[in-house]
Amino acid sequence: MSALAVRTGAINLGQGFPDEDGPTEVLDAARQAISDGVNQYPPGIGAPVLREAIAAHQRRFYGLEVDAASEVLVTAGATEALAATILALVDTGDEVVTFEPYYDAYAALIARAGGVHRTVPLRFPDWRPDPEELRAAITDRTRLIVVNSPHNPTGTVLDADTLALVVELATRHDAIIVTDEVYEHLTFGAAHTPIATLPGARERTISISSGGKTFSTTGWKIGWLTAPASLVTSVLAVKQYLTFVNGAPFQPAIAVGLGLPDSSFTDAAAALRGKRDVLAAGLTAAGFAVSLPEAGYFIVADAAPLGYDDGAAFCRQLPERAGVVGVPVSAFVHPDRQGAYRSLVRFAFCKRLDVLEEASARLAALSAG
Repeated sequence: MSALAVRTGAINLGQGFPDEDGPTEVLDAARQAISDGVNQYPPGIGAPVLREAIAAHQRRFYGLEVDAASEVLVTAGATEALAATILALVDTGDEVVTFEPYYDAYAALIARAGGVHRTVPLRFPDWRPDPEELRAAITDRTRLIVVNSPHNPTGTVLDADTLALVVELATRHDAIIVTDEVYEHLTFGAAHTPIATLPGARERTISISSGGKTFSTTGWKIGWLTAPASLVTSVLAVKQYLTFVNGAPFQPAIAVGLGLPDSSFTDAAAALRGKRDVLAAGLTAAGFAVSLPEAGYFIVADAAPLGYDDGAAFCRQLPERAGVVGVPVSAFVHPDRQGAYRSLVRFAFCKRLDVLEEASARLAALSAG
């Protein structure tokens, strides 16, 4: 869809990358690191300054005590952390449970590892899982439970009861919990609670995040995971043969970002919330039914009220019809389960306000036509 945006000159609200730079302190720290010669391989587990900053971040925001020397692993973005984790821990026939829709890398990584992908549906517009469907999906065959909250593509923040049920079921069936928390600081009134903070969860949880979304540095690809040392060791055994290491001068820069004042995090979330509201209003005015996200970069809209029941076909036509690019939610769902998501489209609002206002004006032409 990004290629289609380039080819047609449409506004790209498909791919989730910001069009504004992050905090000056973080960018300056990267420049300084390059000037200081931080340009060669960092340690395989990550630069000490960043591992220590990650441990301090977990303590500061969540009260989690993490050993920077043995319980933190720096990765090439959260996606590599997910890849190394799944490849390290899933063998042929092991079941991996995720919510659906899901970040598209999950299905590909599970398949590459030889695992079996089981899903628990989240349904438009409130995106809350059914506890009984969650109970049915997690069994003694379950090796991993992947919990993406705040969630992509729906923007939902899973509630306390759902998180507690995940821990209960993981404990009962001896499964490992893997969390994807890259939008942890970009919430809009709904509190994010890391599963690792829940009773009984810490010893069986691998928590994954990154600096890309928080600091608008998606191209730097600096991610990490925190977990008990034995799990970190298992994941590192795979990670070292993927990228080996990455982003030497960016690692101390992200460390600076993690130490910024609370206001830097809350201001970034507030600014993003304002952008969400601009695009939500534009989509509503254009005639879409909208699910207002509680977090993240994306908003899901239903094109059915406009007369479009096929979101994939709609998204292929949208650049020519309105000069805007979105992504069909069916791209984040197994092919045999797309019916309930068929008319839904994901739009990114992590763009400049003037871009979102122009996109809204262009989308209004759909209802006019």
